[in-house]
Amino acid sequence: MTVVDAHVHVWELSVRDQGWIPAGSPLRRDFTVPELAARAREAGVERAVLVQTVTVPEETPELLALAAGHDLVAGVVGWTDLTAPGVADELARLRELPGGRYLKGIRHQVQGEPDPRWLLRADVRRGLAAVAEAGLVYDLVVRPQQLPACAEAAAALPGLTFVLDHAGKPPVASGALEPWATGLRALAALPNTVCKLSGLLTEADPASWTVDDLRPYADTVLDAFGPHRLMFGSDWPVCTPLASYADVLAVTRMLADGDEILSGTARRVYDL
Repeated sequence: MTVVDAHVHVWELSVRDQGWIPAGSPLRRDFTVPELAARAREAGVERAVLVQTVTVPEETPELLALAAGHDLVAGVVGWTDLTAPGVADELARLRELPGGRYLKGIRHQVQGEPDPRWLLRADVRRGLAAVAEAGLVYDLVVRPQQLPACAEAAAALPGLTFVLDHAGKPPVASGALEPWATGLRALAALPNTVCKLSGLLTEADPASWTVDDLRPYADTVLDAFGPHRLMFGSDWPVCTPLASYADVLAVTRMLADGDEILSGTARRVYDL
């Protein structure tokens, strides 16, 4: 089986700073596609989806060019300003750039927006409609308190597929399930929603996490979405302070294995 990793990042600090990485973090160095490819193939992963990290227009063309230059990369989830009046034209422009055919989705750091209902603003909904019209998907990077707005947005835009990154960032370290689980199930009840089994380690206690700590959250996600709407994502290199690439995949297999989760869902949803 060919494993598809639906969520990886790369960056070069000499090209663009990653302001979200704190000083002294082991993530504060370059992570390149060649290094990603080496780690992925050691783990048995053959294809991957590059996901944006910063909200600047220059990054997405760079990711598309990287995709065109390396056979590991099967798709890109980029960024564009959803609130801009010309968002449809910008999506068309990105598609015409070198590597433009690899553009599969758009993402914005909704988790950093102070308004928990940011997704429901009229200008944002107009932008989301343009994403749907372009035949792309929309990745949601949100916190548990923003899940109700995600469900409202997905219900209002049935023609757009919403992909929930990192299972909505459940509070793994605390062991609490609510209100995250209720918000997750409400989103999963909508047929145009999909979830990534990714990023759970980042929410766990870095000093003492175990697979059993992650299991209640993985079980909730699997029960809510089912394997046909669930996909594996390593969240490399964000995962590396807690576990190696190969270990993240091994943990995922312990929690929720199968062809659909490890390959089929990502291929179908991102049209890889």
